[in-house]
Amino acid sequence: MIDQASPWHAYAEQVPHVPGPSPVRQRMEWGMHPGIGPDARVLGPALHERRVLELGCGDGHNAAHLAGVHGAEVTAVDLVGTQIRRANEKYGALKGLTFLVCDALRFLRNGTLPFDSVYSVFGALGLTDPEIMLPAVARRLRPHGRLVFSVPHPRRRSRSSPPDGRPHLDFLLLPDGTRRPVTRWEPDVPGWHSALHRAGFRPTGVHELPDPLRARLTTLVISARRR
Repeated sequence: MIDQASPWHAYAEQVPHVPGPSPVRQRMEWGMHPGIGPDARVLGPALHERRVLELGCGDGHNAAHLAGVHGAEVTAVDLVGTQIRRANEKYGALKGLTFLVCDALRFLRNGTLPFDSVYSVFGALGLTDPEIMLPAVARRLRPHGRLVFSVPHPRRRSRSSPPDGRPHLDFLLLPDGTRRPVTRWEPDVPGWHSALHRAGFRPTGVHELPDPLRARLTTLVISARRR
């Protein structure tokens, strides 16, 4: 389980939580603002009984949507035990939904069962070197399986993305107003496409999601299919 000094543990502990089951949300969300961007169909037009993996599920609302509304068989992993406990409280009774405490890269490397779709919403993609993470994802996807992930848009910051695929130091804003350092990889769109090609993917789409109240981009959503 993740060290309690981690910024992700601190974030989970500070987010308000109402114990007990929660209703399943009727829309999948990829960005920072609800109702903006693609819906679940970006993972495939027919998700019923399809095997879907989420890398970094948080409290599980997207995974619950896929299982409860679309009938997908969803495995959702997160390295923060607090998040998985809350996800099970909210949605653990849903059919076809499994929550696991696990590091995303370890889960990908230690298993062999293939998935039809893999996705991440501000999760493991972008927080681990794409040259390591993307081949691990490809290994667990069926041929022509779909990968979709959202990351903070690199143009949300005034400075440009680091060259040569290097990460940069960013800060996670906690609910109490403090900030914790995190390492992020934030290629631009051509950079992501190059990394995807090297890992055996064919990029299929890009969505740039804005802040509806401000003239700035907040989220980059990338979709691809395994070759």
